[in-house]
Amino acid sequence: MSDPNREKQIAEAEELLGGKHRNVSFAKQLFFGRQREQILPRYPDIHASRQAADLVKSLQAFCRDRVDPVAIDRNERIPDEVIAGLGRLGVLGACLPTSCGGRGFSQTEYCRLIEVLGGHCASTALFVNAHHSIGPRSIVLFGTPQQQQQWLPKLASGEWISAFALTEPEAGSDAANVQTMATPSADGRGWVLNGQKRWITNGGIAQALTVMARTPMPGGGDTKITAFLVSPDMPGFQVVEERMPKCGVRGTATSRLAFKEMFVPNENVLGKLGKGLKVALTVLDFGRTTFGASCTGAAKFCMLRAARHAATRVQFGQALATFDLVRDKLAYMHAGTFAMEAATYQTAALIDSGGDDYMLETAMLKVFATDVLWRIINDTIQIFGGKAYFNDEPYERMMRDGRINLIGEGANDVLRSFVALVGMREVGLELKGIVDALFSPFQNLSKIGRFAGRRIESTFGGTHIAVRSAELHSEASKFGRTFDRFGKQIERLLRKHREAIVDHQYQMGRIGEAAIELYVSACVLSRLDALLSGETHGGGDHNGHDGSASDAKAGQLIAGRYYLQTANRRIRRNLADLWDNDDPETTRCAAALLGFAAPQVKK
Repeated sequence: MSDPNREKQIAEAEELLGGKHRNVSFAKQLFFGRQREQILPRYPDIHASRQAADLVKSLQAFCRDRVDPVAIDRNERIPDEVIAGLGRLGVLGACLPTSCGGRGFSQTEYCRLIEVLGGHCASTALFVNAHHSIGPRSIVLFGTPQQQQQWLPKLASGEWISAFALTEPEAGSDAANVQTMATPSADGRGWVLNGQKRWITNGGIAQALTVMARTPMPGGGDTKITAFLVSPDMPGFQVVEERMPKCGVRGTATSRLAFKEMFVPNENVLGKLGKGLKVALTVLDFGRTTFGASCTGAAKFCMLRAARHAATRVQFGQALATFDLVRDKLAYMHAGTFAMEAATYQTAALIDSGGDDYMLETAMLKVFATDVLWRIINDTIQIFGGKAYFNDEPYERMMRDGRINLIGEGANDVLRSFVALVGMREVGLELKGIVDALFSPFQNLSKIGRFAGRRIESTFGGTHIAVRSAELHSEASKFGRTFDRFGKQIERLLRKHREAIVDHQYQMGRIGEAAIELYVSACVLSRLDALLSGETHGGGDHNGHDGSASDAKAGQLIAGRYYLQTANRRIRRNLADLWDNDDPETTRCAAALLGFAAPQVKK
């Protein structure tokens, strides 16, 4: 007997994931146990753009002179003069079209700016990201020419601030559960919105908001989500709470909003009716990429200061850096920061290359960068010891600021499952197609032949990962075998569980984690290849490195190779745990806690 709720969930997933794309996602290929390197563009030379380099230098100076992260955290407010200064520099409209007052930056160029901000003040980085990456970006991608001319110039200059209003009490990571309703007005001139939003960055100070609301569809049936352009001067718009007190990134205005019989004219519908979820998920891809950039900036800040402290702080007659457990932390910071930077700029280059299917890659980057930064901050505090716990050092603030990264724009555990679901869906559809084809083999010889050929190639030939540098042949060969192993485990898992795999979240988490490490490893290989081929030099022109360029490059090569080695070990461990684990006992233990704790909570 079919489950109506399950069928509805599948239908929603098909709507989200079933869109046709011009290009096949690089990350989706990983789930088949193959890697098509031509899908992934070459690692970019992030220092090639003169206009980006000039703005990076100006922004560095502006941050040193005008942006006080301690005062912003203490006063829980980014000063108006800082916002105005960012607007004058062109940061607030960096990627917007020049025809609308923007700078026309690529995603790669823009990530350099966010990296600077992320290494200086998390609140300011988040403010800029919320304003630019997921605000006016939706108008650029989905707006009419009239909407773009009306809204974008003032957003580019910073005269107007933008916000993206998606999250509600019942809709967070579950973006499809929006409850705010928009019903057609009696005169047919527009829509009447009723509902509420919460945790909206910039929501209480914005002059332009993209609001997601449910609308009835022509012909009846279920309501669907539509995007609307809204301004706070519309009657019925209410700022319930302009600045919600919170743990970290206190300088940002995180708001609660309400809409009561608020009229929005038809010309303010953004994109197509009922396609608001596509608007939301598309712009979140850009926001997740710049998450990687801001985390990279913060990671570099911590890494270099932790290394300097470990080299100079003496305990038990030795520098901290001589102790193995401290070296373990430093090695993780070095490799993790290198990998984070590689994945950020490789993903940005993927977006800039003109592809239209990078949802999986941006989700992988977001999970990886935020997880790694959280550990780096924690390890930095551990290396500094009690000194880091007091607020005359920046690390307790960075700890508070960094925690939201694992929640915002898709909670990491949800995104891990999402990565696994999307990737395995493609493999599952192929396997289902092959099973169906076997019932009519003569009509489907080409499909069966392609599948058999791929399996033979995987079994006897293995995946070949092309690198230009001979020095990387060993690493490329090792990860080719890992890709093959990953693909085979995916097929084995799907044969065992079929559609029910969506209910096995322990397994989904392991698959998601392994896939993320595989994607980041591909990015690291690409960056190492570019370094060894002389196509790019060491990244991080604002990371405070005191050594020579050759020393920096040598250190990066060591860090990249170390990441590949340790990532390969983590991937193999996750794949082994698919078949040898304590999942039933984990469920039983959690149930025991709920058995005695949950009734007390309800009281």
